[in-house]
Amino acid sequence: MKTNYTDINAAAMDKWVAEGWEWGQPLSHEAYLQAKQGHWQVVLTPQVPVPASWFAPFLKDNRLTGTDLLGLASGGGQQMPVFQALGANATVLDYSDSQLASEQKVADREGYQLKIVKADMSQRLPFADESFDLIFHPIANCYVEDVQHIWDECYRILRPGGVLLAGMDNGLNYLFDVDDHTTELVVKHPLPYNPLKDPELMKQSMALDGSVQFSHSLEEQIGGQLKAGLTLTNLLEDRGPDDLLGKYVPQYLLTRAVKNN
Repeated sequence: MKTNYTDINAAAMDKWVAEGWEWGQPLSHEAYLQAKQGHWQVVLTPQVPVPASWFAPFLKDNRLTGTDLLGLASGGGQQMPVFQALGANATVLDYSDSQLASEQKVADREGYQLKIVKADMSQRLPFADESFDLIFHPIANCYVEDVQHIWDECYRILRPGGVLLAGMDNGLNYLFDVDDHTTELVVKHPLPYNPLKDPELMKQSMALDGSVQFSHSLEEQIGGQLKAGLTLTNLLEDRGPDDLLGKYVPQYLLTRAVKNN
């Protein structure tokens, strides 16, 4: 039976978490308590905190009380505990068992209820139309071939006036081998980077880190949100903290978009 590439990616993430992957380390109890006291920040990309103003109009008195929030491909027990501490009605969707287990671990530790959904975001999302006020979508669409599908689904499940906060790769990382670029920068790959269309590239990708990743253009990332019907209101850039490419150019975007009434 043929294995879907998203199943390969879920297994890869489970392996990374077991090896201590940064994005699989749950929020500490101390940080959770600080969030309950109003001291918090979250990230969509490696370094730049999401401005608190981006959570408007739902953030009131530094709380998200009653906001129906979806963490889309946001497992790992990092952002959802913060949103729970701020009073949101949070749901997390991920396809990695380990990332979802981390969410349950923090929920059990802190004594709150969290809706945990295992699903493949390359498929129709298992939510009714207009289910959420806010979607928080950290860098993850590099693991999905069709980004337009994701933007269309976000539009569908957002309520009128709802907000999509998204982190994404601008594609430059994929000019080089998909690693931390700590030794040298040598352009090796034309864009778009798509292992599903190149057997040799798939072989290299599997040998490198066991995942199947894709570059996406700004036309797909930004234009795709606009095509879905969303209105872009804010955009920031970010860099990787420790890799060589990040010393020269931003590789990541974080955006705020609204579904108009």
